[in-house]
Amino acid sequence: MASRALWQVKAFECIDLPWRVAFPELAKQVWAIEDDLLDDIDADPQQLMVHLLPALQRDLTATRQCWPLDMLTAKKPQQHDIDELLVPGLSAAEQPHFSAHIKGRKWQQIVSFCNGLKHSNTEVLEWCAGKGHLGRLIAKAQHRAVTSIEWQQTLCDKGAAFAKQWQLPQRFVCADAFSPQGGALLKVDQQAVALHACGDLHVALLQHAANVGTKSVVISPCCYHLIRAKTYQPLSQQAKASQLTLSKHDLQLPLQHSTIANDKARSLRLQEVAWRLGFDALQRDVTQSGCYLPIPAVKQSQLSGSFEQFCQWAAAQKQLVLPPTWSASHYQTLGLTRQRLTRRIDLVAHLFRAHLERWLILDRCCFMQESGYQVSLSEFCAPHISPRNTLISATCLNSERNGAVE
Repeated sequence: MASRALWQVKAFECIDLPWRVAFPELAKQVWAIEDDLLDDIDADPQQLMVHLLPALQRDLTATRQCWPLDMLTAKKPQQHDIDELLVPGLSAAEQPHFSAHIKGRKWQQIVSFCNGLKHSNTEVLEWCAGKGHLGRLIAKAQHRAVTSIEWQQTLCDKGAAFAKQWQLPQRFVCADAFSPQGGALLKVDQQAVALHACGDLHVALLQHAANVGTKSVVISPCCYHLIRAKTYQPLSQQAKASQLTLSKHDLQLPLQHSTIANDKARSLRLQEVAWRLGFDALQRDVTQSGCYLPIPAVKQSQLSGSFEQFCQWAAAQKQLVLPPTWSASHYQTLGLTRQRLTRRIDLVAHLFRAHLERWLILDRCCFMQESGYQVSLSEFCAPHISPRNTLISATCLNSERNGAVE
């Protein structure tokens, strides 16, 4: 629990390393890293450990603390040995037409997920289906009947049209996954699947399936922070017994992977952060407040103007009256200083990024085990295709509820 000081932080609210006094060696180390190296280190978990763990260990030794740091480097789930380009059930001529309207990485995720499913004659329920791309491939590749639930009618209509075009046994149900109608779609003799269903949506699927005794449940969790409660509600008895309270902000930590495509985009992102924090320094002086003031989304075109113009726009958005004269260069410099600070606060927090996600995934696994399921974990695709690549596969063991288990 002591590690919370390093990762349960809101970097944008800080004007100094919040743990600087308690972890002086770690503070010294993060400031010794050059700005140009931060993103590359952040993107490589191994480099993150190499650069930060020795300093953290020195601080722990100095204060006679013993943390299980080896857990941060715990072995990942087994990755399926699959060919992400191999699409069973589709000929080479059919594949370009079948996937024409699906973006490259999304198509690779769908293919990899489908390839990770064991072949069966069981009916499939595709949860939070969108246009039903995953369900459509399962129907085509495994010759199985698929029911796809999606709350947006336009997506259901498009998905149904695709299924009709390919003459596939896929039907769409337009319903809210949180509604009784959504829960009623779960059956015993069924395989429920969800590729990157967000937060409480995939949690609802697990709860419905466990309640019914659905034979097989296969999901890839995503967006843990998209929950209806103010804080995370643990599923398993083990997680409920812990003293860990997670806010929505905390739950975003596993998702903080840089996906910046090029140097220009990275430069614009850093500029935006610096300008936001520069404006925040200005508004704190104007309002005599010590609190961070968030502003709306920024258009890229706004970053091509001056910092002063940006602050005038931000002030207008927050109905803030700026003084007649103020130094744009002064606050722009403060913004850059705080941007460099936030990057280092985040870098240290990211030491625990994978570990927190592992805790959340294991909570889901333990819940299904407590509900009478045999559970396995694997990675269904490579991290560069999607960092959310964990596959939870649960098979109901209660033969009285679901008949013979495959």
